[in-house]
Amino acid sequence: MNDLPANSSQRGVGLTVRGLRKTFPGGEVLRGIDFDVAPGEVFVIMGPSGSGKSVLLRHLIGLMKPDAGEIRVGGQPVGPPESASAYRLAMVFQSGALLNSLTVGENLGLYLREHRLKTPAEIVRIVAEKLAVVGLKGQEDKLPSELSGGMRKRVSIARALIIEPQLILYDEPTSELDPQSAALIAEEIVNLQQRIGVTSVIVSHDREFVFGIADRIAVIHEGRILAVGTPAEIRANPNPVLQAFLNVDFKFHPLKSNP
Repeated sequence: MNDLPANSSQRGVGLTVRGLRKTFPGGEVLRGIDFDVAPGEVFVIMGPSGSGKSVLLRHLIGLMKPDAGEIRVGGQPVGPPESASAYRLAMVFQSGALLNSLTVGENLGLYLREHRLKTPAEIVRIVAEKLAVVGLKGQEDKLPSELSGGMRKRVSIARALIIEPQLILYDEPTSELDPQSAALIAEEIVNLQQRIGVTSVIVSHDREFVFGIADRIAVIHEGRILAVGTPAEIRANPNPVLQAFLNVDFKFHPLKSNP
């Protein structure tokens, strides 16, 4: 994460992945991953358990270094999270990763406060603005334990917005949520794209969620990209492995008018 620029724009940045490979003692996990994400796109990576989704996500964040290949965000190579970069990237973790001993407002303002990027008054204002964006106005004084699972996920999204990101990575954002809460998270992600043009890359196995919000979907299987396309293109893809994973009988309710 970089220090916030004085007049920051939250327009999204593109992402390029080329020839990504990663091998562990148990075998090769990523086997030549290639895909592109356009600026401002909602791009979803989905696939069965053990397909390489989590390892791929760690590479996108910069927590892992590939054995071969490269990742570029806004044309710049991805480095470790603490490295200086020309883009602003935020992560929404599956668990929410909120500090239970801090209030919602304190969780959101922690980065700005510890790095002395804003005055206390400015932090209060920014925290209130970001909570309002995700529909949680006035929740600053609550503890995470006082919130529902869906509200905690929305607080995590609000915290990601604190740095005015150009790219947000989501790890299973609807995990352990009831259908109504999952639908609210889906709406928030789509709203962020429409309001500020941020690029969203989402790792998820929730098919209804994925087909409801994605501009494009990449299906990963055994460390390779099986297919990339719009929801309609993925549904129509005749690949038997892909169709077996999708289980074509599932229902979905798109939030976007995808072709």
